[in-house]
Amino acid sequence: MFQILLVEDDKKIREGIEDFFKTKSDIELHIAKDGDQGMNMLYENSFDLVLLDIMLPGVDGFTLCRELRRQSDAPIIFLTARGREEDILYGYDLGCDDYIVKPFSLATLYAKVNALLNRSKGMVLGKEIKVGAISMNPRTMQVMANEKEIELAPKEYVILKILMENKKMVVSRDTLIVRIWGYDYDGDERILDNHMKKLRKALGEGGKQIRTVFGKGYKMVDE
Repeated sequence: MFQILLVEDDKKIREGIEDFFKTKSDIELHIAKDGDQGMNMLYENSFDLVLLDIMLPGVDGFTLCRELRRQSDAPIIFLTARGREEDILYGYDLGCDDYIVKPFSLATLYAKVNALLNRSKGMVLGKEIKVGAISMNPRTMQVMANEKEIELAPKEYVILKILMENKKMVVSRDTLIVRIWGYDYDGDERILDNHMKKLRKALGEGGKQIRTVFGKGYKMVDE
C-alpha cells in the first residue's frame, strides 16, 4: 500500500481528497493541516508521494518542497490556487513533479498520483532524463540537444520536460494546457501550437523527435 502525505489547510479540500482516496484500496492517506505539522511528519515518516498546498499556516509549501528534496526523491505534487507562471516555474525548479492549479478534478488528481507512483519506482533523485539526442537535468534545468546546450523559454522547458517524462506515450493537448496554464484556462488553444513551434526550432534536429499525433496530441520518440 502506498503511503501519501497531504499538507492542506483548507478543510473542504482536505476532506474531499480524503473521502475520494478512501475508496482506493492501494493508498493510505496521511493528513497535515498546516506547514509545521507537515514538516514534522516528513521528518518522522517516509512517504511514497506528497501533495502540497503552497499558502499554509507556518512553513509554506515551497519550503516544505525544498526540504523534502534534500532527503527524498518521493514525487511531489503542488495543489494550489497560485497559478502565476513564475510560481509554477519556481515549483518545478524546486523539484516538484506536477503543479495543479485549484479547482481540480479529484479523478484527475488520482490519475496523476497513480502515474507518478508507477513512474517513480526505481528513480534516482536528480537523475538525468535522456531521450535520443536530447537530455535534461531537472535539478539544473540544463537541456542538451546533439551535445549542444539549448536555451529554452520557461514554458517550452516545461513542455519538453512533460514529453520526455512520458516518452513514447501520447500526451494530449488538453493535458499539456492544463498542466501549464491551469484548469481554468479559457484562452486560445493555439497558444500551445506557438510554444511547440518555438520548442522544435530551439532543439534543431532534435525537434524531429517531437511527433504530432493528429487529433490526439504529441509524443517524444528516441529517434
